[in-house]
Amino acid sequence: MAIVPLNGIELNVQTEGSGDLVVLVMGTGSPGRVWRTYQVPALVKAGYRVAYFDNRGIRPSSECATGFTIDDMVADTAALISHLGAPAHVIGTSLGARITQELALKHPELVRSAVMMATAGRPEPLQQAWSHALCDLHDKGAELPVAFYAAAAVTRNVSPATLADPTIARDWLQMYEFAGSSVGAGERVQLGLCDYESRLDAYRAISTRSLVIGFADDLVLPPRLSREVANAIPGARYVEVADCGHIGYLERPDEINRLLLEFIGGA
Repeated sequence: MAIVPLNGIELNVQTEGSGDLVVLVMGTGSPGRVWRTYQVPALVKAGYRVAYFDNRGIRPSSECATGFTIDDMVADTAALISHLGAPAHVIGTSLGARITQELALKHPELVRSAVMMATAGRPEPLQQAWSHALCDLHDKGAELPVAFYAAAAVTRNVSPATLADPTIARDWLQMYEFAGSSVGAGERVQLGLCDYESRLDAYRAISTRSLVIGFADDLVLPPRLSREVANAIPGARYVEVADCGHIGYLERPDEINRLLLEFIGGA
């Protein structure tokens, strides 16, 4: 990946493939390389130029530990698209989906089509409580035991249908244990972005061709929240994918990739 100066900060950016531009926007606390597991290879194979990056707050992009807003993150993504050659198909998940929504609202000229996965247009109390708790631990210099954090994270993010296989469940636990339970200063700022006013009314002004994907077993941002966003955006299509949780793009990659390619291919 390459460090690129944009919007007054540095973003760690990777591009692969050639063709129409697709920009992938990751969620809270996760690096852009998570897309590399399934979505990037499928999109490149289909003939797209794919860009994925570490959002501000996630090193080696600028950590911006003193604070930032979602508007700053939207401006980062807008600057990246302009730098790479607008317009782009933009695909985001969780916090990345909120960024995609706001980008489509503020900069429709940059967005050929928008896909929002596991999204929301208003705060969700349980998600806020989890984020506030992690922020509190960070501020007190405390960390959850890794095994406890891994068990909680897997329960929150992965579908019971996936975890029904003990071998697969152990694999997920090991992955989260390997990632650790510490919260970096930039991630702490990202977590704080869970506090915001409802944006659903504002999204009625989005004119970009949009697809919203909800994950049926998502405990972090339940699919009813994604459906609300789809209902707010004029003409948006809503699809709900069964047997996957908040990280459905990793649990059901074949189905997710099919939906993404069918949608952006029709733009």
